[in-house]
Amino acid sequence: MRALIVDDDFYSRSFLEYIMHPYAFCDVAVNGEEAVMTFQKALEEKRPFSIVFMDLLMPVIDGPKALREIREIERDFGVDKASQARVIITSVLEDAEDTHNAMYLGEATSFLQKPVDEKSVLSELRRLGLVTAEEI
Repeated sequence: MRALIVDDDFYSRSFLEYIMHPYAFCDVAVNGEEAVMTFQKALEEKRPFSIVFMDLLMPVIDGPKALREIREIERDFGVDKASQARVIITSVLEDAEDTHNAMYLGEATSFLQKPVDEKSVLSELRRLGLVTAEEI
């Protein structure tokens, strides 16, 4: 499995990478622009990401816009819905308009409240069918 971790906060990126390391090859991006470029390059190389952890509030390009661009890239590459990357929004926001827009307009898969913990991340991976209980 390949994971893309997108967050402008070093601690958040590092902690998610630490959690995901046993289950996935991880790439990181510090803003939405970098995430979009990394995501497109992965598709061009035919090494797509299975999962993307996307922070909402970031400089350059924010999470919701980056997510919309990622979904557009998938459509351009002919990726069908079933094969799309799972996108987990990670944010300190709970009911903000940005969270709603990312989930519904950006076609995010799920949401985890920050600060995330290992148990909730692994539980979400299991729920999405990306890991099994035996692997954890």
